[in-house]
Amino acid sequence: MAYEASLVGDKASLNRFRLSKQISPLANVPKEPCLHDFQNPELQRCMGEITDFVLHEIPKADYVSLLNDYVESEFFLIDGDSLFITCAGELTLQRGQNLHFFFLAERFLLDLTSKGAKYIIVFFKDIEYLYFQNADLLSLRTALIIHLKNNTEIAIRTEFSNCLDCKWQDFLQEYYPYFLIICDEGLDQLQTYFLHVFILHTLSKKINVVLTSGQESDAIRVYGYHIHSLHRHHAFFKQHEKTVNHYYQTLVKYWKESRTEACLPLSGCPSLEALAGKAYKKLIQFQKDIKDLRYIVCIITCSLVLEMHSHVLESQTTSTKETPVQTALTLEEAGDLLRMYCLSVVFLHHLPISQRSRMRFIDACWNKEVLTFMQQQKLCEFHVLQHLATQASRTMDFSSLPDLSDDILWKNIAYYYELEKGPEFDLDVGTEMNRDYNLLWKHITALSGTCSTGPSFPLRITSKTFLEEDCSPRKDNASKITFPKPGIIPMMSSIVDEFAGDILIELPYLKSDDPVVTSLKKQKEFDELLHWHSRRPLSDDYDRTHMGFLGASKDPWALRSNQKLQTFLRFYGQSLEGNLSKTIAPQPDTQKKAYPHATKNKKVQKTKAEIIIEENKKRKRIEEEKKEECRWGALSVTMESNIKENMTSGIKNLEEFLKKCQSASVKSGAEMTALNVCFGLWMEQCKAEGKTNKNLNIAVEVMRRIHSLIANYDQENLLKETDFHQIAKCLWYFGFDNLAISLKYIKVSEDERKALKRKYSKYAVGMGSSRFQLQYMSPYLIREERKDPDPRVQYFIPDTWQRELLDIVDNNESAVIVAPTSSGKTYASYYCMEKILRDSDESVVVYVAPTKALVNQVWATISNRFDKALPAGLAVCGVFTRDYRHDALNCQILVTVPQCLEILLLSPRRQKWAQRIRYVIFDEVHCLGGEIGAEVWEHLLVMIRCPFLALSATISNPKHLADWLQSVKRYWQHTEAAIARSSDCFTSMKKGAKEKKSIKRQNTSYRVKLVVYGERYNDLEKHVCSLDHGDFTIHHYHPYAALTVKHIEKYGFPLDLSLSPRETVILYDIMVKAQRNWPRANELDPEEFFKDKIVITKADARNYERELKEELEMWTKHGNSKEANKVLLLLRPQPSSYSSETQMQMYFPHFVEKLKLMDKLPALFFLFSIKKVEELARDVCQFLEDKHSKKQIPGSEKEEWLTKKCKKIEKSLADQNDIKRPEQRTEKVCSSLGDNHMNRKQEQMLKKSKKIEKSVKKKQTDDTRVTHKDDKKFVWEAELDSIRKQMEKISEIPSDCTYANEHAIDNESLTKIFDRARFLKKNQILRNLALRGIGYHHASLEAKGRQMVEMLFRRGFIQVVTATGTLALGINMPCKSVVFVQNSVYLDALNYRQMSGRAGRRGYDLLGDVFFYDIPLPKIQKLIKSNVPELRGQFPLSISLILRLMLLASKADDKVDAKAKVLSLLKHSLLSFKQPRALKMLKLYFLFSLQFLVKEGYVDREGNTTGFCGLVTHLHYHEPSNIVLVTFLVKGLFHKLCQPSKKGSHIFSKDVMEKLVLVLAHLFGRRHIPAAAIKSERKFYQSMVFLEDLPEDFANALHEYNCKIAENFGQFLQTVSTLADMKQEYKLPLSDLDFSSKEQSDSPLASHLMSCDKGRTAVSPFACLSRNTELDLLHAGTVNSVILRTIGITAANIPILYSKMHDNQGRIMPLNAYALDFYKHGSLVAMAQDNGIHEGDAYLLLKDFALALKAISVSLSELCDNKDDNVVHAFEQLSQNYWEKLEKV
Repeated sequence: MAYEASLVGDKASLNRFRLSKQISPLANVPKEPCLHDFQNPELQRCMGEITDFVLHEIPKADYVSLLNDYVESEFFLIDGDSLFITCAGELTLQRGQNLHFFFLAERFLLDLTSKGAKYIIVFFKDIEYLYFQNADLLSLRTALIIHLKNNTEIAIRTEFSNCLDCKWQDFLQEYYPYFLIICDEGLDQLQTYFLHVFILHTLSKKINVVLTSGQESDAIRVYGYHIHSLHRHHAFFKQHEKTVNHYYQTLVKYWKESRTEACLPLSGCPSLEALAGKAYKKLIQFQKDIKDLRYIVCIITCSLVLEMHSHVLESQTTSTKETPVQTALTLEEAGDLLRMYCLSVVFLHHLPISQRSRMRFIDACWNKEVLTFMQQQKLCEFHVLQHLATQASRTMDFSSLPDLSDDILWKNIAYYYELEKGPEFDLDVGTEMNRDYNLLWKHITALSGTCSTGPSFPLRITSKTFLEEDCSPRKDNASKITFPKPGIIPMMSSIVDEFAGDILIELPYLKSDDPVVTSLKKQKEFDELLHWHSRRPLSDDYDRTHMGFLGASKDPWALRSNQKLQTFLRFYGQSLEGNLSKTIAPQPDTQKKAYPHATKNKKVQKTKAEIIIEENKKRKRIEEEKKEECRWGALSVTMESNIKENMTSGIKNLEEFLKKCQSASVKSGAEMTALNVCFGLWMEQCKAEGKTNKNLNIAVEVMRRIHSLIANYDQENLLKETDFHQIAKCLWYFGFDNLAISLKYIKVSEDERKALKRKYSKYAVGMGSSRFQLQYMSPYLIREERKDPDPRVQYFIPDTWQRELLDIVDNNESAVIVAPTSSGKTYASYYCMEKILRDSDESVVVYVAPTKALVNQVWATISNRFDKALPAGLAVCGVFTRDYRHDALNCQILVTVPQCLEILLLSPRRQKWAQRIRYVIFDEVHCLGGEIGAEVWEHLLVMIRCPFLALSATISNPKHLADWLQSVKRYWQHTEAAIARSSDCFTSMKKGAKEKKSIKRQNTSYRVKLVVYGERYNDLEKHVCSLDHGDFTIHHYHPYAALTVKHIEKYGFPLDLSLSPRETVILYDIMVKAQRNWPRANELDPEEFFKDKIVITKADARNYERELKEELEMWTKHGNSKEANKVLLLLRPQPSSYSSETQMQMYFPHFVEKLKLMDKLPALFFLFSIKKVEELARDVCQFLEDKHSKKQIPGSEKEEWLTKKCKKIEKSLADQNDIKRPEQRTEKVCSSLGDNHMNRKQEQMLKKSKKIEKSVKKKQTDDTRVTHKDDKKFVWEAELDSIRKQMEKISEIPSDCTYANEHAIDNESLTKIFDRARFLKKNQILRNLALRGIGYHHASLEAKGRQMVEMLFRRGFIQVVTATGTLALGINMPCKSVVFVQNSVYLDALNYRQMSGRAGRRGYDLLGDVFFYDIPLPKIQKLIKSNVPELRGQFPLSISLILRLMLLASKADDKVDAKAKVLSLLKHSLLSFKQPRALKMLKLYFLFSLQFLVKEGYVDREGNTTGFCGLVTHLHYHEPSNIVLVTFLVKGLFHKLCQPSKKGSHIFSKDVMEKLVLVLAHLFGRRHIPAAAIKSERKFYQSMVFLEDLPEDFANALHEYNCKIAENFGQFLQTVSTLADMKQEYKLPLSDLDFSSKEQSDSPLASHLMSCDKGRTAVSPFACLSRNTELDLLHAGTVNSVILRTIGITAANIPILYSKMHDNQGRIMPLNAYALDFYKHGSLVAMAQDNGIHEGDAYLLLKDFALALKAISVSLSELCDNKDDNVVHAFEQLSQNYWEKLEKV
């Protein structure tokens, strides 16, 4: 095609801007620092090492979402010069087009700002010296800084000299940015060196680096290469710090001298300071009333350059020395040039951007003399701008600063006056512009003095030629290339008509004889069920998923395996919830209604039978109460002694008794007993002589009992007068006399009160009652809980909001449920399942979980909870994931991941099953805004017809989500009503079951409720850990310490930021300290606020917190901001300075030990590196083993002696018939050793013992007789028992050398858990860790290993688990503490809330603790105060999805239902909700995607799927690689490649297989490496790392495919451009500076120069200034830069597959060859060592690649007619070989 040169991979279009011939001759000034200290070998070696080090780190960068989900939680920096280089080097920018440059810079920044990013841009002073080599860049950089400072709200910092400046260090410490965005390559090698130093220095300061190279974005995210700061960066920089400083000083010195050498010959001044002085003088001299900055700069610059040029000419004539720069322009010629420049400036002032975007293209460029003069002019402009920036008043308008000059406009004017103007063609400038031009030249002449070059007209007084033939061929053929005209192939499809019919009428149709229509490929219609020719059955994605054991199978092995699976699931489920199994009895005819509230119950007359039943129940209650009284009577003495011996464990036993006891009177008696015992302990403690520090924990337990007694039993009149007197006594002794006298039965005079207070002062706690309750009883304050049980719920009493959820399910309604982690929102899901199970045997409920791990957990929970007798072939629960399915379609509860449910809903053959779905439960629905697979959640929510429950703990805009889903439900309400009306005649003829089903569906509600519950049951307290001289200090972190006054003023308090009661007291005390004369100090004093309140509840504490919060907010708004700021500062902890990463890792085991001493275990330790997760777990284990070895008594000789003696006795006893069986002995020894954690020595002893028993077995026979006397036998047996006990004692591990809780699990269960993981690769490691109470958990660990760790942790055996974020999404792992160990880009607001929510879960702990270990304080502040992200719609469509929708619509049995689902998905994207413009854009995208599918033969004009549709849809995960694969197949490239080694053979050579993997790696294994990695001299040992290019024939085919895509979607972009908001398009994106105005119709010259509007309507008017046209829309690499920004389309939505990816600097970004490398060497170790991918991550990537191979192989074998086809056999061989290699690792 004619425009192919503009497509991806064209080298000419990727040349850097600095390579253009338009660059000044100044660029040729020698840049080698020969005369300086750079040749010092030490400096050269140092810089070489730094460059090698940086280039070695860059390939290890992770390609991540930079604004993943934290939005507000991360603050970062942007290197201003990296921003400048990136935008100035943009491929679409023509040098000299200032306004377009500013548009690109603002678009880059808006891309970050619009996604919630917070950043500061930093420009270093020293870098300015670099740009004096190119004065136009110098001026442009200065204008950018001034523009950003004055025209935007972005924070700009320019006070730092360089990255080694002390002020810069202080700035980093104060703000602590999370990362810095920076280039890795500069304009020249010296700037590159500086950037490498900058990168290294940044990393050494614990600040991460993000490269501009490869940075991309989509609708809601920005992606980039992220280098994580590590300790080795700090160590390396410290090692070279002195040399780096020396090098940098030398570098700056060179830049300064180069600046002088380059600029002085141009300036004609003795120094640059003199030139700056002249500029300042002219600026002061010019005091005219001109407001337009553009005119001011033009006047002063032109007058200055005339004077400067005059001096240069004089120096050239008088000097005999050669100057580096010679100019041939005379002063008159310079005047001509400047007059035309002034006219161009006047044009800029008057002409709108809409008119300027039509600027014509001319085939000419400036000659060398002009370019040199322009550099003089730009140097002057730079000095003028500098003075304007420093001297300008606040009233100066900088809005015209981005548009000071336009090189192409200037060139057009010169072209007209030089080549076009003549007597017959003399165009007028226009009245207004003529006036302004004369004014400009008048002022220039006045300022120029003796350097005047004549009047304003004529513009040209010399005949000098300024232009020469065009030197930039980039647009040479632009006028000859025509953009393909949009034309729609007519289609006869109801889907197309109903979705996009309203815009079809606006589009042009192609005629039937059009070549495009006549050349359409005619393919066989694709039958989804059977092969078109052989009629063989075809499989779908569900069929191809590995199937578990069929429950209905008669195969004994399958039955046994299934039985084992079900047993394990129940066992796994019991570890989650205990034994809650319930047998469900179907009640199909019962119409269940919402549970009526007690207030609405009607009184009815009881029958005699009901009265008898009530009396029987009452009698049973009395009997049970008597039994419980007897039980307490038997336990009370023991309980009292237990509390006295160990109060903590004794109270725990008491709490367990109270939970089980049903009798209120017995419970009150038990509470009184505990009160008396604890009070006695307090008395004893206080009487002890010399006791200064009282153990307030005893007082807390006394007050807990008082709280419980008064709150629970007083209203029931179960407390006697003596009880109240005893309670009052306790209060008197504590010093709470105000509470004692408030009790009933207590009457004391004021004098008696004072006397009693003095009498008991020795026993007082030393503070007021309210403060004591808030500060020390914080976790124990009574929560407001309902007492009335709900018959729908067993095991607990639901709260009011939970009952609302149950009502929603009973009413068949939908709901969005947002509640904190551990609040109990998931229970509604299980109630919904139970309801469906009871209703019938046919109904299905689907539970959608985001991860496979959560799927397995829910599967086990359901298996444990529910049991039901079902007909043969049906199951209660099934599961379906991408690589496994079990009873998926024959179950009533399906647990699955979103992608798999989408497969079922979009499969034509699964529609009957889909109609059985009655409810869908979406767990963790906030994944709708996730990075991967988010659009699938959206598809499911709009396709399901039944009610749903959408659960999440972290959604900041739930109402928007609920409103969107309500609109979807309204669609289904209208659609189903229409379907019912159209089928009334048909359904009226049906009877029986089908009639019943239709009735049930009519009862479905279409209402979507929003349930938001924000209160956590348990408080979370945060702590900061710091290492001080080898010991850890734990500082409490008050949540308000994360806030600033500015944040409170702007955003208020974060909604989910709450305080514990203890923290409210701390806040009050600090507020009193901060404001001495605080008027409300007494009012808000806890003792005054809770005056005489005996029982302060959690709700009371919340009210107190609310009052303090409102007061602090008032301070910030009403003149007390200084005091408020003081409060926030005083709340902040002051930990010791942070230690190095190595030190923190080294002392990590000591930190875990400290948590154990603090009783803060069990704990989860979160990291974001799989390698670190495993390392830290092993470090802790090694610490315990070392500790044990130091304590262990050296007893190797004794062990050997005992072993020998044991062996001797066993041999003697083996000869007797009545000896114990050897197996029993082995089991006993194994059991004892297993319980006490075997080490290597004990394992050897066990092996010896087994050998002994083996020999004994051989000797024993049936006729063995007793040959020894009984007494001797008894002696031997006693001795043998004694030896075994001694051996067991030696093998015991001290309690302080393990974290395992041996009492938490029985030996049988422990053995069962260990046995299930016995075949894992890392079984021994996991087992050894577990026996020490340690585990690790990450996605790359095999499922059985993860489940082993989860079960042992839940059972309480394992107390320490290091984990990645795999535990954050809903996995039930309750713990006391959560520790954040590693800072990471993934530690964002969302993950922080998910992970911290694991601590202090309801029913386990009363308080949760969150520890920040080695996390910087600024990061902690951001995490705590930030909000979770809002859910925003992503681009919902793709070609593969559209093809799948057409397949469903054309092949489904129930076409009406299928069509409704397809239209619902197309019409109701979240992106287009309440956005009609976005919906219209999606309609156009749908139409043009469908056009491509029709042209390629995947769909015919009737909408039926054809050809290779099946293969494309099976590989829909891999768009556009799936379509490219089919392209290769159709062209016969695979047949050409796959030639067997011998004729008639189906075996293919190694070379063929490797070449096939190479091709497929380009399609399905695409993982790019940063461009700088190519320059790295790093050695690779097994892998080649960089993937080779595609073979030539495949590359050509790919190029042809890209051309077709470019043509098709180029037409789409041209069409969709009509939806753009042109008012916004005429404004700069970030500053909103408007460049639209009325067009100048009275200027014939302007109309002549700007007469080209063809091919520019779909391109941004700012991009048109650089001669970009709609042809640039055909090049995917430039789409984002030129497209109209308000239409909502990016290059990511265009399915082009780059053969070579280039970064924004035009460098190739190679593909990682991991897929091919692994096929060659089969080593995961090499993946980590060479390819830079962790073994676990590599395994998952390789598994995905292998699954793609398998899908291709199966599809080809089914679709191909010829069974002996070479391609089929080649893919079979490759798939088999790959899986074999994968299974070995």
